Amino acid sequence: MRATVVLGRIAGIRVGVHWSVLLIFGVIVLGLAQGRLPQAHPGEGWPVYWAIGLLTAVVFFASLLAHELAHAIVARRNGVEVDDIVLWLLGGAARLKAEAPSPAAELRIAGVGPLVSLVLGGLFALATWGLDAVSAPGPVVEAAVWLAVINILLAAFNVIPAAPLDGGRLLRAFLWWRTGDRLRATAGATTAGRVFGWLLVAFGLLLFMRGDVFGGLWLAMIGWFLAATATAEGQQAQLRAVLAGVPVRDVMTPDPVTVPAGLTVARFLDDPRYRYRHSAFPVTGEGVDVGGGARPVVGLMTLDLARAVGEERRPAVTVGQAMLPLERAEVVDADTPLAEVLPRVEPGAEHRLLVLDGGRLAGIVSASDVSRAVTWLMTTAQRGADARRGGDAADSGGRRGDWGQGWDDRRRGA
Repeated sequence: MRATVVLGRIAGIRVGVHWSVLLIFGVIVLGLAQGRLPQAHPGEGWPVYWAIGLLTAVVFFASLLAHELAHAIVARRNGVEVDDIVLWLLGGAARLKAEAPSPAAELRIAGVGPLVSLVLGGLFALATWGLDAVSAPGPVVEAAVWLAVINILLAAFNVIPAAPLDGGRLLRAFLWWRTGDRLRATAGATTAGRVFGWLLVAFGLLLFMRGDVFGGLWLAMIGWFLAATATAEGQQAQLRAVLAGVPVRDVMTPDPVTVPAGLTVARFLDDPRYRYRHSAFPVTGEGVDVGGGARPVVGLMTLDLARAVGEERRPAVTVGQAMLPLERAEVVDADTPLAEVLPRVEPGAEHRLLVLDGGRLAGIVSASDVSRAVTWLMTTAQRGADARRGGDAADSGGRRGDWGQGWDDRRRGA
């Protein structure tokens, strides 16, 4: 889930929102301003209800942000880098670049989010008591009650032991500690997540058939999301196991075609080297790279970005002006384990990974590169397993430690 709008950085962590936040924000404001607040404390003017509803919704999303920030900060303190935090329709997500290094680190990273929500719920409950003691307006007290309840419910829901909830991470930490096998622990947590998700779907459909249309559909949607995300997490864990020990350099397309930043967009689109071979190209700037004598990489250019430039402006706009700048592109070192960058490899030309080796461009990685490598690796590993079962002492090239040469031969057509 990528942010539609980036709000900025908090504690060095990029924070953004997805467009779907507008939907749940509107539901919360409408539910408070037209439902809970006037029903509990009638007699106020509609501007009062709407103003308090808007402010309460903002504070609620600030609470979600605090929950995710806690995950991100504790993750960094445990040696796990953070991509960003995105608030969206069903809450928020702190995207981590790698797995927790140990069960204890997993426990700390997962547990701090619900703890923060629980503390916030207690603080809002205390604020409710204080506001009531000073005879604050009824709708204000009711808003504090709602924030207390929703944060406590958020904490309770998140500790349910089912992936991708925080409770699923806590379950995985426990299973990992008991078994010593992270993959088996992930399988257990994701299985629990799928079961819980489909139970929510079934319960939501039951509510729908009994007349609670909105509540039933909402619960069913949450259940479907949990089941789908748990399944995806399980698949990601299996991929990481398959790719263990494989560096990015073994999967990348080496020495990719580059585009000079000074080239105009018109010439870029007219040149057959760019129009018919690929959809994304590293962009090189002026000067010499101290790493190896080549021009430094300054960004990533895609055909979509070029075509987005108006036809009349293309002769005057350069690739350097239209490209995705390097600070916004996905950049990775050639020796980084592929399993660590797997979450960053997504379909789409703008999501190509630029691979650097000693500061200079070494290659580029697309989702199809990873897909082909995984397919080949799993096939050869299966052949090796079949050969061993048949009594063949040969490994058939199926060992992950020796896979690089076989993959290079495959790419050369050997």
